Amino acid sequence: MEALIPVINKLQDVFNTVGADIIQLPQIVVVGTQSSGKSSVLESLVGRDILPRGTGIVTRRPLILQLVHIDPDDRRKTNEENGPKKNGHLYKGIDGEEWGKFLHTKNKIFTDFEEIRKEIEAETERITGNNKGICDEPIHLKIFSPHVVNLSLVDLPGITKVPVGDQPKDIEIQIRELIVKFISNPNSIILAVTAANTDMATSEALKVAREVDPDGRRTLAVVTKLDLMDAGTDAMDVLMGRVIPVKLGIIGVVNRSQLDINQKKSVADSIRDEHAFLQKKYPSLANRNGTKYLARTLNRLLMHHIRDCLPELKTRINVLAAQYQSLLNSYGEPVEDKSATLLQLITKFAAEYCNTIEGTAKYIETAELCGGARICYIFHETFGRTLESVDPLGGLTNIDVLTAIRNATGPRPALFVPEISFELLVKRQIKRLEEPSLRCVELVHEEMQRIIQHSSNYSTQELLRFPKLHDAIVEVVTSLLRRRLPVTNDMVHNLVAIELAYINTKHPDFVDAIGLMNNNLDDQRRNRMRDLPPSVPRDKSLKSPGGQSVSPTEPPAQEGEATKAAASGSQSAPVGEQLDGGMGNWRGMIRKGEEGSSGDKVVPQPPPPASPQRGHAVNLLDVPVPVSRKLSAREQRDCEVIERLIKSYFLIVRKNIQDSVPKAVMHFLVNHVKDSLQSELVGQLYKTVLLNELLTESEDMAQKRHEAADMLKALQKASHVITEIRETHLW
Repeated sequence: MEALIPVINKLQDVFNTVGADIIQLPQIVVVGTQSSGKSSVLESLVGRDILPRGTGIVTRRPLILQLVHIDPDDRRKTNEENGPKKNGHLYKGIDGEEWGKFLHTKNKIFTDFEEIRKEIEAETERITGNNKGICDEPIHLKIFSPHVVNLSLVDLPGITKVPVGDQPKDIEIQIRELIVKFISNPNSIILAVTAANTDMATSEALKVAREVDPDGRRTLAVVTKLDLMDAGTDAMDVLMGRVIPVKLGIIGVVNRSQLDINQKKSVADSIRDEHAFLQKKYPSLANRNGTKYLARTLNRLLMHHIRDCLPELKTRINVLAAQYQSLLNSYGEPVEDKSATLLQLITKFAAEYCNTIEGTAKYIETAELCGGARICYIFHETFGRTLESVDPLGGLTNIDVLTAIRNATGPRPALFVPEISFELLVKRQIKRLEEPSLRCVELVHEEMQRIIQHSSNYSTQELLRFPKLHDAIVEVVTSLLRRRLPVTNDMVHNLVAIELAYINTKHPDFVDAIGLMNNNLDDQRRNRMRDLPPSVPRDKSLKSPGGQSVSPTEPPAQEGEATKAAASGSQSAPVGEQLDGGMGNWRGMIRKGEEGSSGDKVVPQPPPPASPQRGHAVNLLDVPVPVSRKLSAREQRDCEVIERLIKSYFLIVRKNIQDSVPKAVMHFLVNHVKDSLQSELVGQLYKTVLLNELLTESEDMAQKRHEAADMLKALQKASHVITEIRETHLW
């Protein structure tokens, strides 16, 4: 099991080479308040002065510290860390038995630990500057020594409350977020450092540790500065866990004072003095406290933690390897045969475009309708509902109908409703179907345009490698759609024009509607004839006094009604009814004839109040025509006849348009684009002079391919390392 920690260090090196932090490796994260002794604890574990010292906040960047134990009698282990042999000798940059390496300095070896401390300070200031600010970008340091145990540690900035100097006002929040970022790693062990001369219940380190580890399964407490407690007090209750229990334990240590550091007191001497202090002050707990016991405990905890994490870690690595393999495949291989590659990409795009329309694409959208499904929705939902919402009689009033009837008769009075008025009005209504039909074409055209982007983004990801080819394909397909749009619009316009060109009153559905309407009118006439008084002969309703025939659709009028109508008409008839009589209201003439023959007295008509004086000309055009008025029985019946005919014929035409427009759009736009897309793309783009230009990769594609390949290589190497551990039964 001792080999597990070097394995983690090796995995860390693997991922450091690609600059990735995608795998959360097991490590020990040191957390504590400012000046609580965190750096001193780390230096005690290393056995050397390597960390910056001073007042205020000194650690301003995370320091990932890897301790690698080496056997002084077997220096061959250094060959693995420092490169291959040169002329049969080991790497000559190592003169002592202890040395360090930074990730950012590549293979540079530091044998002077004072230089390591200065390099940490310089690298910190290079990123964070001199304003006491912090940064979450870590510094990676690896220490090789025969005096250390294998550990992987992270030193973080100390928790502070009040900004000092040039520190930002939210320095407390920044440090807290940085600490939480590292200790939230479920594979980490939290080393919560608290000074013994402070109240354990107010420990900020334990507080923040409990936020991410409420059960305490990953938290180990360290109590520093045991020698600085007030006289008459000790840390016995704290170390025994009676104040605040910690599952992984509480270990007390004694660090070097600032005076010891100034006097260059060595860490080895400090450890000896620490042991003597513990034996004197806490004899019963001396063997379970101190720096050496802390190092062994951390080593043991980390090994067991790594053993528990490795199976899940291997699974995570395998999943990421599969993802990066897929990503690398999407980037494709460098192009060798450009001609074949271009033809292949064009053919694949055309096939995916057509498959999206047919609904057989490999990548089917689940968030919204697209392709052929949306076109179907446009035809049968959007377009169909729009046509159904068009009122057959929308925009027509009774006055409009009467005006059309009168205009169709000219100067001659009409006995029947003229057919030309029906055609005039029904064409006006049919014309209203053209606008929604053209809108249907526009919607389908827009969807065909959207399919281009869908095919290039989801189905043909290789096009992302070649932005110029992608733009050229979009331009060709857009141009093809643009050319087909006016052709399709003309066809749809012609479909409506065809319906307007000939009003087929012999249409079977229309004939049936007329038959039903005539039956209704006959029933109404019979009912009215049954309601006539017995004194009126029934044949009188069909003959005028002069022997002329009367329209069968004209209901007979009673004599009393005729007399009353004549009297009212001669006295105060509205202008519209006067015009109606002037236009040939034969019913009024018949009634007048009947009244004259029966000898009834007609009420004399008083002169109009505003009649002009005799001898002055009258301008009939100055007489205002009312916009709305009460219709007579015949006018009402004529309007109903025309409206029924218009509605019946309009429904027939609407049904035809609803069926023929989608067919025209499919033939002239959708199917034509599908059939000619391949040949259009090949004819426009498959040219020798365009090969180099179209198959030029984007600037960052080669870089992305290289990064993905390096990451995949690192993941495969990490997986191989873990597999070797399993084969050697290390866990």
